[in-house]
Amino acid sequence: MVTSAPANQKARQAIRDTWGGEVQVRGHRVMTLFMVGQSSDPGLAKQLVEEAREKGDLVQGRFLDSYTNLTLKTLSMLAWAQRFCPQARFLAKVDDDVMFNPSALLHYLAISWEGSQNELEDLYLGRVHMRVAPNRNPASKHFLPEAVYRNTVFPDYCSGTAYVLSRPAVLKLSLAAAAVRLPKPLPPEDIFVGLCAHAAGIAPTHSPFFSGGPPVPYGRCCYQAMVSVHHTKPEEMLHYWADVHSTVPCSWLGVRTSFGICRLRAFLGALLEA
Repeated sequence: MVTSAPANQKARQAIRDTWGGEVQVRGHRVMTLFMVGQSSDPGLAKQLVEEAREKGDLVQGRFLDSYTNLTLKTLSMLAWAQRFCPQARFLAKVDDDVMFNPSALLHYLAISWEGSQNELEDLYLGRVHMRVAPNRNPASKHFLPEAVYRNTVFPDYCSGTAYVLSRPAVLKLSLAAAAVRLPKPLPPEDIFVGLCAHAAGIAPTHSPFFSGGPPVPYGRCCYQAMVSVHHTKPEEMLHYWADVHSTVPCSWLGVRTSFGICRLRAFLGALLEA
């Protein structure tokens, strides 16, 4: 399920034309849907209705689509998935500026937990942020006063750009969220999910194949292995996806080498920007 802003039609279409168009991956059925909120612009609201009628892949929540309501969007997504997709083994929450790779995800799950079904019971998988302190700056859009959250650090949580939940984890997160009185202001959605996971006794699992920090420079073999790549524009997504699938798969050594180079370049790029 892709969280998307009503105005981001180009991003949604790029996803449909690339990874979101995959319906059978490694012998498993995959479905991609877009989670949006209500638009205050009547013209845009009409366009959403037309897009939903034409594409049949939009799920719309009963809230105003805004940055401050991203947490409500995720809660709506979890509730919808729990009600209408009870047979789904896994739910991936993905932002619409992320190039996702269902094949790489299923390969990673098969390799990492082969024969260990118990490890997947409460899976909460992604790029884990550890020991993040609340933002106490009132001028910041991430401001969280002590009255809302008193502790000095948050429980570890997965970056909201892309994370994966197993079916039992979706249920437990939904129950934990329903038991919480929503504070004002709402914590950022990925932090709120992390708080609910902590309350439900679910620990996040880190994977280096999820990006959610510094942009990962393009490398064909690297992108074959990555499950998610953040900061991807629609035109880049179309180009990268076509290139990744234009030739034979990279060798194991080629993937490992390219992956290491990509991560190193991303780390160095972040240092230069700091």
